[in-house]
Amino acid sequence: MCSVPLKSCLVLAALLLAGCASKPAATQPGATASTGAQYTDSRDPLETINRPLWDFNYDILDKYLLRPATVGYMTVVPKPARKGLVNAANNLSEPASFLNGTLQAKPDSAAISAGRFLVNSTLGLFGLFDVATKIGLVQREEDFSQTLAVWGVGDGPFLMLPALGPSTVRGTTGGVVDNLYFPLALLNTPLTLTRAAIGALDAREQLMSMENLLEESLDPYAFVKESYFQRQQFKIYDGNPPKAPEPEVDEAALDDLLDDLE
Repeated sequence: MCSVPLKSCLVLAALLLAGCASKPAATQPGATASTGAQYTDSRDPLETINRPLWDFNYDILDKYLLRPATVGYMTVVPKPARKGLVNAANNLSEPASFLNGTLQAKPDSAAISAGRFLVNSTLGLFGLFDVATKIGLVQREEDFSQTLAVWGVGDGPFLMLPALGPSTVRGTTGGVVDNLYFPLALLNTPLTLTRAAIGALDAREQLMSMENLLEESLDPYAFVKESYFQRQQFKIYDGNPPKAPEPEVDEAALDDLLDDLE
């Protein structure tokens, strides 16, 4: 739920659960493959700024910093220890999920988040062990960006943030608000940075086996953008986003076309 460096890694990993986005048709930014006609995305009015920032994130920060750091982290720290650190970091977000579940009028989600925080903070030794999941309290991710969406607030322009990855005005605002909740607001700077680093390393580790998915896309930037928006829809609708309406077929025109082909 928190913003972590190169958050796009987590978005791409989550995409496999939400359903893969279609590959973009453009062979070059802003142009279609067949006609060369200019294409603009109304969600992304800042594309001319966002694309260079994506290149910086992926071609420089990820290549020379995040990926090598993740490989070293996986080599030095045993997997059970890495899992415990991730559990502890996630546990700190449960109060925010509780508050956002309440604000979204989801009493079941709010109760589960509160129960998870209580159980994992005590029996789970400050969240190092996810005891709550083992007794049936499966994590519910509710953040303030989802809350704003439920209240009718739109996404706003798409943003590619340096080191943080894809977001929107609403998503960025939600991330700031979530970090004001207890106990995140009480963490000192070293603990906050440690939590962000753990989240980033775990997200990048999850992506290791999925790198070809991005590399083989025709336009990685567009792929990441679509992945982000699909993931947001998946979260807002609790895993059941509304299906796109089926296109209407003009039966008379179809019959005429078939007659012409005969």
